[in-house]
Amino acid sequence: MDRTPKLKSGGWRRLRPLRHDQRGSVAIEFSLLAVPFFALLFAMIETCVIYFATSNLDSVVANAGRMVRTGQVQAAGLSAGDFKTMICDQVTLVSDCESGLYIDVRNFSSFGGVSFLPLVDENGNLSGNTQFQPGGAGDIVVVRAYYSWGVMSPGSVGLSNLEGGGRLIASSVAFRNEPFGNMLPSGG
Repeated sequence: MDRTPKLKSGGWRRLRPLRHDQRGSVAIEFSLLAVPFFALLFAMIETCVIYFATSNLDSVVANAGRMVRTGQVQAAGLSAGDFKTMICDQVTLVSDCESGLYIDVRNFSSFGGVSFLPLVDENGNLSGNTQFQPGGAGDIVVVRAYYSWGVMSPGSVGLSNLEGGGRLIASSVAFRNEPFGNMLPSGG
């Protein structure tokens, strides 16, 4: 039995005006364009926030490096945890700084001897291979801080560079410690 609706004679003539009816076309066009538009808008906003977070980390690492360079960290006897807490107190936009931020401070005898261990392992995960060696007067020191920023944009829109959809935010500073030897307390 044929269940398709049958148009009575002249039925096609009654449907002809609907072909030219424009009502609802704006809603259909908006629904087609809204998803890509808002995805692109959200990715642009997130790119700006990532840029701000990177800039903030650069500033904080430069300030922390200045404290190492001038011997303030060594004179105060700060541990790796104290140094990390000092940095976390200044960093904004990092939700879980104490467990998500990695701080690597290493000293070298010359700038030619500086070697950088990779921040990301072969699987695309952050490497936790860090040390805390602020060095003495005249030593070459590299201070690095890094963490994974959780990308929220749909499809990551090219923002993700870590396994699991994160973005590596990193900052480093290299310098020669000042001759602060006479500033340290005796026995330091």
